[in-house]
Amino acid sequence: MNVAEFAPVPALLGGALIGLAAAGLWWLLGRIAGVSNVLGGAVLLREPRGGWRWAFLAGLLVSGAGAAVALPWAVQFQLDAGYAQLVLAGVLVGFGTQLGSGCTSGHGVCGVSRLSPRSLVATGVFMATGVAAVYLTRHLLA
Repeated sequence: MNVAEFAPVPALLGGALIGLAAAGLWWLLGRIAGVSNVLGGAVLLREPRGGWRWAFLAGLLVSGAGAAVALPWAVQFQLDAGYAQLVLAGVLVGFGTQLGSGCTSGHGVCGVSRLSPRSLVATGVFMATGVAAVYLTRHLLA
């Protein structure tokens, strides 16, 4: 992302939809919308009536695809990484979510909004690690 090309409207729309999805899951099922936990529970079949997990994940994919079709100007991105970097990044994110007992959606969106101390710490660590990773890959390793 280039700061000079930052478009606040798509960012606000995306943030509002994430918050709406998290609030909807909480109000309807009393569940925290931590996507890594939802995905892990769906794949590992942690509970007998876990169909809501697949429905939630499908909603994420369908809403993303729908937004790309309906609002193509809002869903533009460019990947500057190769497949090996993407796979490595995915593995590191998966490791980090297990290490931190959650991901940015669970801790950053839901936990911070509930003022959970461990989520505040986890989100601070996520942000600091992200800044360090960008600096390392863009300035020191480039």
